[in-house]
Formats: sequence, structure tokens, C-alpha cells
Amino acid sequence: MADSSPRQRRRCWFVVESLFDWADPTTAHFWEAASKEQLVIQQCGACRQYQFYPRPFCLACDSDDIGWVAASGRGTVYSQTTVHLKAAPELGLVTPYVVAVVQLEEGPRLLTNLTGEACRIGSPVQVGWRSRPGQAPVPVFGPATP
Repeated sequence: MADSSPRQRRRCWFVVESLFDWADPTTAHFWEAASKEQLVIQQCGACRQYQFYPRPFCLACDSDDIGWVAASGRGTVYSQTTVHLKAAPELGLVTPYVVAVVQLEEGPRLLTNLTGEACRIGSPVQVGWRSRPGQAPVPVFGPATP
């Protein structure tokens, strides 16, 4: 039987609601930092675990003591795929583009885009920013510089 505790229901609500509202109270600090081209992730005050995608509670210990910290902006390509079909023109992505999961040095994995042809699975990468008219820029990753 599925867990129907208040916390479990809150998790389900968060996933569904946040898919469509990037400026909700849980993600507002992330987008505020992004507007300054700063990458931030959450850290639990109880167990010190880092996490990303923003949530109102810790995935590791279920605590509500969640804060924001600056991320290093460095990571490793965990997986990637090249998209050749333009399925969502409103996103402004020119095909082909690379969608990737980057594992940050702090531990969390971030779904993002890659820039630069030298990025492959296992490659060291660092954050950059893609501007969007009238919106906060989004983090993208490219080859790390020494």
C-alpha cells in the first residue's frame, strides 16, 4: 500500500505543481541567484546533505531545515544525449543541442545543457549561463578550464 502520510502527499504535490511554476516559493531563491549568474543548491541543516532540485524538505532525512549555499559550479558529465528534433520552439534551443546530467562536486546531479563539443561522459565541466529575454539566465555547463 502506498504511503499516504502528509510528507508523502507533500512530495507528490511538489513534483506536480513545480513542473509548471518555476517561480514558486521553493525555487524563488534559486532563480534570484541565477539572475546574478550564481549557482546555488540546498543544504540540510540537520544532516548537512546537499540536494538539487529545490524542495521544501531534505530528501535524506526529511527535515524542513533547508538552507541555500553557493555551489562550486564544477562537476562531471554523468550522462548526455544529443537532441536533433526541435520539439519546443518556445525554449529557443537551436538543434542539435546536448541535454546532460552533471554531477556537481558537492554531490547533487543537475539536468542541464552542455556547450562545447569536447564534453563527454566523465568530462570535467564548469557552469556558464545562457540568457533568456525577460527571465533569469539558466545554468549550462561547458569544458572546465584549469
